[in-house]
This record gives sequence, C-alpha cells and structure tokens, in this order.
Amino acid sequence: MPSNGGNEMVKAAHSGPAPAAAVAAARAGFTLVEMLVVLVIIGLIMGLVGPRVLNYLTDAREKTARLQIESFSNALDLFYIDAGRYPTSAEGLGALAQRPPGVDVWNGPYVKGGTLPRDPWVNAYVYRSPGQQGRSYDIVSLGADGRDGGEGSNADVNSWSR
Repeated sequence: MPSNGGNEMVKAAHSGPAPAAAVAAARAGFTLVEMLVVLVIIGLIMGLVGPRVLNYLTDAREKTARLQIESFSNALDLFYIDAGRYPTSAEGLGALAQRPPGVDVWNGPYVKGGTLPRDPWVNAYVYRSPGQQGRSYDIVSLGADGRDGGEGSNADVNSWSR
C-alpha cells in the first residue's frame, strides 16, 4: 500500500461526477429563451385559431335559436289544432307547457319536459299573437344583447325569416 497520507482517497471522494455526467446535468431543463419561443408560438396559434372558434360558437348559437323557434312553431301548430286558435300574447309560449284558462281541448304539454327553454343567450323568447304584417304569431330571440335589433351576435333571430 502506498503511503501518501490517504490523499488518493480524499481526491476520489471530492472529485465529483464524471465529465460526461456533468455536461448532461448542466443541459437538463429549458432555458428562458426556449420557453419564451414556445409561448410566442402558442400565442400566434391562438391568435389565428381563436377568432375562428369564436365565430363557430356564434354560428352555433344562432342555429340553436332557429331550431328552437322551429320547434315552438310546430308546437304552436299542434296547439292550434287542439284549441282552434293560437295562444294570445298574454298567455305566451307558457300555454305550450301549461293549460291556459278557458281552453277546453288541450293535449299538452306541447314542449318536451313541460318547460320552456331559454334562447342560447339565456334570454326568454318574445312571443306575439297576432304577429306583425298579418302573421298569426311572431317568435323572436333578441340575440346576445337581449335588445331589439342589432348586428352580428347581437342580431335578432325570428320565426319569419329563415
């Protein structure tokens, strides 16, 4: 056994990892620049894809309102066949879910589940009977803003324009 005072053992204990392992440990993880590049790419993708997704959502809500209005129209026709008239404006669409006073023949509820759905923007549908311009009735969803008129997602959806 060489006698150099045990310096070799001390050197081996304090020399640390091998050079290849040291390089691998230094490269582990991501740099700030790499993370920023990824965030910029994600931002660009969202900037391009986001508006299209929101446009599809707006179109889907309008289509849902049109389908619900069409369903109300069918239910109103069944009410008319049974009662001989459409519900009055005072009775409203509620006459499709509960028998209104003074109606002898009522085979309802004429809407599924016996409750009236709200429009896709969570507003109540507007019902008028008689309708404007000689129509028997009008059904209107006031759109996202809940007010008459509007453009885009705020536009009204009604029973007389398809």
